[in-house]
Amino acid sequence: MLPVCKQPSPEPYIRKPKTPPDDILPRKNSFNSLSSILLHPYFHQPRSWLVLSILCLQILLLLAVRSVPFSFPRQVTQTPTTHDLVSSSNITTITTTTTTTAAGDQCGSGRIFVYDLPSSLNAEIVQNCDKLNPWSSSCDALSNDGFGQVATGISRVIPENLASTWYWTDQFVSEVLFHNRMLNHRCRTTEPENATAFYIPFYAGLAVGKHLWFNGTARDRDRHCEMMLNFVQDQPYYKRSSGWDHFLTMGRITWDFRRSKDDDWGSSCIYMPGMRNITRLLIERNPWDYFDVGVPYPTGFHPRSDSDVVQWQEFVRNRRRTTLICFAGATRGAIKNDFRGLLLSHCHNESDSCRVVDCSGSRCSNGTSEILETFLSSDFCLQPRGDSFTRRSIFDCMVAGSIPVLFWKRSAYYQYEWFLPGQPDSYSVYIDRNEVKNGTSIRKVLESYTKEEVSKMREKVIEYIPQFVYARPSEGLETIRDAFDVAIDGVLRRFKEQEEWGFKW
Repeated sequence: MLPVCKQPSPEPYIRKPKTPPDDILPRKNSFNSLSSILLHPYFHQPRSWLVLSILCLQILLLLAVRSVPFSFPRQVTQTPTTHDLVSSSNITTITTTTTTTAAGDQCGSGRIFVYDLPSSLNAEIVQNCDKLNPWSSSCDALSNDGFGQVATGISRVIPENLASTWYWTDQFVSEVLFHNRMLNHRCRTTEPENATAFYIPFYAGLAVGKHLWFNGTARDRDRHCEMMLNFVQDQPYYKRSSGWDHFLTMGRITWDFRRSKDDDWGSSCIYMPGMRNITRLLIERNPWDYFDVGVPYPTGFHPRSDSDVVQWQEFVRNRRRTTLICFAGATRGAIKNDFRGLLLSHCHNESDSCRVVDCSGSRCSNGTSEILETFLSSDFCLQPRGDSFTRRSIFDCMVAGSIPVLFWKRSAYYQYEWFLPGQPDSYSVYIDRNEVKNGTSIRKVLESYTKEEVSKMREKVIEYIPQFVYARPSEGLETIRDAFDVAIDGVLRRFKEQEEWGFKW
């Protein structure tokens, strides 16, 4: 995200009373007696007395205002329920009566309108889950409101009462997760004139996924995006802003939507003119595109309450870790000088300190209890780039309280700025891949960290776990902000900055 420079607030304009000229009230005589001043010829004129009266009145008013305490009776308002937010008959009343209290207005940054798109752009895509994947059905992955099947065999690894918070969640379902949460968001409005942001619930990634590998033309890969833009561009609120206050979730990496030529990979959705000013939430962004925002990959942990989060954090904090390093992944045989293969060789050569989970085939696609157990038992987890610069495993690793070891800065540091600590070395280790290729021992680098340093990094990872998991309740957690909350807060903050500072073209 390009930085938006914040300017200092202008000094408030204060109207100063007119001061008589220096030749009438010399500065050196400012402490003369009142009688000597009043004998001056200047005060023998009626106009002079008028000026003096006005000055006295201003002084009296100033003193009176300063003596008034600026505290007002607190107005108690009822927090709108989810039903109230969805009901169009109630929303106007809520918007006009809710006031800022001592705790702060939860919707102080604005309200969000969710477009009612044609079902062919979202619901029907999910209904046709059998046809979304050329190799197998996606229905299990899209079940349970997009969270997938409840994880099995996991209670042997984690506390039994938290087993029901784990699912075999697919990494490409963020469009469904965001849509369901937006429908129940506390700041949703059904009156577009009250909105400061407009959400487009288009399932771009699911729509294009079935056409990415074979049996799909460029026209097939673009069709749904063109339909969405035809709908949105016809809306008065899009026309008003040219899309600057609109946003959507695209559940795949940005490169799946950046086709330049018909024969290339993916859709050309992002390059379509109507998309130019729309903010896009993606699991991997283009670091040089302001409108791309990186959001965390969905993991398997979906807490039901604040207490689930706190209990999980305590569990991973106290977990006994018996392995220094781990790596979960598979080689990419088609890639020359595959770096993953180099890491696997390193781990096999350091088998007493490095644990490997072989993810060849599709056995690790949505997570396994073996991966979770490996991350829970390791201090560090190796995170090379995936098929693109990022991979879901980075978040799977951190949810388990393991410290990620990165080899490309674009794998996390330039991706998830809203969600991860600002200081990369506070929660991760970076080793340049070229140093590894030239013989640098990963084990020696990691062993150079003291127990205190490792503990401090792990604590930072644990602190940020809530910000990269997606909660199970459709209305979110009680007080803890999850990845969805952080993303929406960031979007509203961005729109407010654009409006205040005129950051538009």
